[in-house]
Amino acid sequence: MARYDAKHKAETRRRIIETAGRRLKQDGIDGSGVAALMSDAGLTNGAFYAHFESKDDLVANVVADQLATQRTVLDSLPEGRVALEEFIRDYLASHHRDQPSTGCPSAALLDEIGRCDAAVRDSYTAGMQSIVDVIAEKLAPHDPSAARTRAIGLFTLLVATLQLARAVSDRKLSDDILESGIRNAQILLDSAEVDGRC
Repeated sequence: MARYDAKHKAETRRRIIETAGRRLKQDGIDGSGVAALMSDAGLTNGAFYAHFESKDDLVANVVADQLATQRTVLDSLPEGRVALEEFIRDYLASHHRDQPSTGCPSAALLDEIGRCDAAVRDSYTAGMQSIVDVIAEKLAPHDPSAARTRAIGLFTLLVATLQLARAVSDRKLSDDILESGIRNAQILLDSAEVDGRC
């Protein structure tokens, strides 16, 4: 039996989390069995329990990782409204709608996360709150707490718009939903400016 060092084990765990992130967002949590998740990582089922206690443990780690990546992207945006508008347009773009496996974990998994165990929901809660905090900071760098409600509203608007655009079968209607979401997000940004928060 081969024994691997800590670095190899950490790299393998990272590979599982990354490949599982894509599969879970594409096929859903319930639609992704351990066998498929491990196969995507080039591993056997037997290796799973060397890295995770359960599928829920893996999902909690994937959710945390996906949201941390999204937070990093938001955090790296330059200050100002222009950067937020670019993020909104990119988030509500047809390429994001059409490729859930590489996109936002909230838009792809939110309905299932609500039915997961407490560890998964706690992981999601912490990650979502960190994203809202970054958005609030972008909206009001000198007083992010004042912008928290608007940040929650903006995050909610983006996720719900993308979910709705993915759910409808009419492509034109889906495009209209994305455009409407962009306009509504801009209205929210405008109201933040009027309040002197952006």
